[in-house]
Amino acid sequence: MARVCEICGKQAQIGNSVETRGKAKYLGGVGTKITGITRRKFKPNLQRIRVQQSDGTVKRMRVCTQCIRSGLVRKAVAVKPFEV
Repeated sequence: MARVCEICGKQAQIGNSVETRGKAKYLGGVGTKITGITRRKFKPNLQRIRVQQSDGTVKRMRVCTQCIRSGLVRKAVAVKPFEV
C-alpha cells in the first residue's frame, strides 16, 4: 500500500494539466485559448510519522497532512517531558 494514507485511504488521483495562451478579455485581449491538455497525477502529501496508538504502543505510519492537522492521529512524544 504505497502512497496511500493509512488513516483515511487518500491516494493519487488523475486529472488534466491545461495549458493556456493569450491575454484575458477583461485585460484588453481577445481571450485565452487552450493550447494543450495532458494527463497528470495529483499526489497526496504523505508524511511518515511515529504515531502513538490507543493502547500506548508506537508505530510508524504513512499519514496525509490533513489527518495530522485534524487530529485523527496522535504523534508520539520523542522524549518524556521533564518532571519536577
